[in-house]
Amino acid sequence: MESDIQRYLNRLLHEKRYSDHTVKNYRRQLEKLLAFCQNVDYNNWQQITTQDIRMLIAKQHRQGASPSTCALLLSASRRFLEFLLSEKKIKVNPAVGVRGPKKAKRLPKNIDVDSLNHFLDQMPEDEPLQIRDKAMMELLYSSGIRLSELSGMDVNDLSFSDQTLRVLGKGNKIREVPFGNSAQKILSRWVKERNQLIKNNQEKALFVSQQGNRLTNRAIQQRLSHWGKHLGLNDRLHPHKLRHSCATHVLESSSDLRAVQELLGHASISTTQIYTHLDFQHLAKTYDAAHPRARKKKD
Repeated sequence: MESDIQRYLNRLLHEKRYSDHTVKNYRRQLEKLLAFCQNVDYNNWQQITTQDIRMLIAKQHRQGASPSTCALLLSASRRFLEFLLSEKKIKVNPAVGVRGPKKAKRLPKNIDVDSLNHFLDQMPEDEPLQIRDKAMMELLYSSGIRLSELSGMDVNDLSFSDQTLRVLGKGNKIREVPFGNSAQKILSRWVKERNQLIKNNQEKALFVSQQGNRLTNRAIQQRLSHWGKHLGLNDRLHPHKLRHSCATHVLESSSDLRAVQELLGHASISTTQIYTHLDFQHLAKTYDAAHPRARKKKD
């Protein structure tokens, strides 16, 4: 059984060109699978059942392994057993269909309203690229759009008359989202500056580089990171954080989950529930003030 594992790891290393680090990770996980088999006195891979795989994952979880670690063990076992199936060492892959413990949904951090307002207000607007960078940040925070939606935006997607923009989201779905007065003011200035940078009249991109080309996702991330550090923002600034801050602040003020879902372009309301979160104290205060059975009786 050990020789089968070694052959599989050799294949990953030499044929699949996996890195040494990845192969070592696979080795660690498959050693757990082998130890389990030896512990129940199995002497060939054919004896492993689906129930055994479930028991192995459950045991690891009980011993403190995180859902991510359990998922790695399950993935490594499934792929190894698939390899054995291709070599006719087993007749079925017992790991197919087995699910690991559910991973907790990680919420991105948002920036509090006062810190974000202070940060945006102190952004310089003296040079064309400074105006561009502030316009990008104002739009990300004002509308809660994704990084890819920002980089893919064209000038014609903006409507200053009703302060909306047309967004091409996931699944090539188009939606219209509003943007605020602060974003409108800086965007109006940027469109004028942009026209001075454009060298090719065929370029439609709203946000362009100094050379007049559409900004890449990576370039936008770098500009936000630069300003976050330059202006002393405590947390690392990236587009997703501005999107999340927009959603959180709108939800805290309105409590309208459906409106936030539409703003963010989520297909499912459950995604919005995970993606945004109300501060518990804010929620508790609202509840205490609003619910008739929560109000404290006067003596």
